Amino acid sequence: MTGVDTGRIERAVRELLLAIGEDPDRAELERTPARVAEAYQEFFSGIGADPQAHLADSVELGAADDGEPATGDAIVLRDLHFRSVCEHHLLPFIGTAHVAYLPGAKVVGLGRIPAVVDTLASRPQLQERLAEEIADALEAGLAPRGVLVVLDAVHSCVTTRGVRQEHSSTVTVASRGALAESAARAEVIALIGSGRGV
Repeated sequence: MTGVDTGRIERAVRELLLAIGEDPDRAELERTPARVAEAYQEFFSGIGADPQAHLADSVELGAADDGEPATGDAIVLRDLHFRSVCEHHLLPFIGTAHVAYLPGAKVVGLGRIPAVVDTLASRPQLQERLAEEIADALEAGLAPRGVLVVLDAVHSCVTTRGVRQEHSSTVTVASRGALAESAARAEVIALIGSGRGV
């Protein structure tokens, strides 16, 4: 992480309050610049961080007697909650990630996948790019036979401004390798939706 300059954020927030006609010295707003700086440290903690660092402790599977990977089945993590900040308006978008991969020679602890998602989400983002970056990180870090990432998120820039579509969400999909093939992708997407009435 490159580091967040909290003092600079505080000064900028103070200027922003003045720019909208507020009094930053008003008792209720005195701590606002510091609170925003603290929140931004968390929101943007992924800037400069390497998501593949979470995949470094992967485990070699070995091969079956026929030389194929020891498992041919998909590993699917559903309902990984994430939050990010849209780079267009610096407003949050909050959603759920579903991540699947077909192992090659390596697997990784299940807690490592949410860490990859969180690292990449903790920077100014576009949802479309976030899905692609998660897929790329898994592909580069694990060399799987296939990757599928599905993100479903609600964007504050859609729900709270402009058209104000309060009940809309956006779904993006990124796929690689064998899971980019329509039949395999559909099978995993059905698995993600199973038990949900989807």
